[in-house]
Amino acid sequence: MKKIVPDPPLPCTCARPFGRCDAGHEALFSVNPNIPAADALVHIALYLRCAYETGYKTLDYLREEGRGMYWSNLHAIEMAEGLVEAMLDGIESSPVSNNSVG
Repeated sequence: MKKIVPDPPLPCTCARPFGRCDAGHEALFSVNPNIPAADALVHIALYLRCAYETGYKTLDYLREEGRGMYWSNLHAIEMAEGLVEAMLDGIESSPVSNNSVG
């Protein structure tokens, strides 16, 4: 049976400046437009993994008073990474992404 309605296109990024700075000028960096969402999510997962690894090693250099707050930050990073990985798994297992590959 031939499908009558085509699959919707997967979402892509829009241009988005970022890089907080209190010097009163525009943001220093920008996300490029038209990056496929799955590719952007892969990079997000990598950035979160790096943030967690760096943060974990930083714990060795913190005083005891700040370690609890820092652990809370690491748990938030780990939860965000879990969500991104689950989204990527969903994209990879979806019939839409499997049909559009190749």
